[in-house]
Amino acid sequence: MVKSYSKNANHNMRRPVVKEDVVHYMRTKQKQNEGHLAELEAFARQENIPIIQHEVVAYFRLLMQTLQPKNILEIGTAIGFSALLMAEYAPNAKITTIDRNEEMIAFAKENFAKYDTRQQITLVEGDAVDMLGTLEETYDFVFMDSAKSKYVVFLPEVLKRLKVGGVIIFDDIFQGGDIAKPIQEVRRGQRTIYRGLHRLFEQTLNHPDLTASLIPLSDGLLMLRKNAEHIKLD
Repeated sequence: MVKSYSKNANHNMRRPVVKEDVVHYMRTKQKQNEGHLAELEAFARQENIPIIQHEVVAYFRLLMQTLQPKNILEIGTAIGFSALLMAEYAPNAKITTIDRNEEMIAFAKENFAKYDTRQQITLVEGDAVDMLGTLEETYDFVFMDSAKSKYVVFLPEVLKRLKVGGVIIFDDIFQGGDIAKPIQEVRRGQRTIYRGLHRLFEQTLNHPDLTASLIPLSDGLLMLRKNAEHIKLD
């Protein structure tokens, strides 16, 4: 029988943290974007274009400044917001970003022409399934924010191009909590995403040569570190 703690001790450890008021607090109390990043953020919100939420922005600022990656790969450019954010806080990095949406590509090109003042960013046009095989670089940081069902499809080619010790971040992996439900409770139109994400988790969360962490920011991040040169996936 443990005597040091009462049955009611540490009750906060058993309460969910990311409630609506906590999310609001994170989005309003952390440093806000400025300049062109603030303009792009406002445009994206106005036009309902999905970009990373503010708590993820704050996390990426810290990651970029701490890791100082030299070669970044992004899958899913949209209007170029996250690529420009990474360029801002990793000023010595080269960034390759891939997208296939022609409308978003046009916005991204315009934004990179205006704001990529150090010419850090290269935009690759096309489906990542096809374009990944054409890349000759190796990367120390990868950000995936594209079709969620395709994350597990992209992963083998991404891992081939990731340096040992490199990091991958996948965005929006909780799908509003659907990922924790039985598939029968998930809307039929979302089940392809559900299956793809569960295959991703099955291949990564307990892999002996990957370090994995699920992070409850925004709609959830999966963060992986590559620990061996050759990663065999199931």
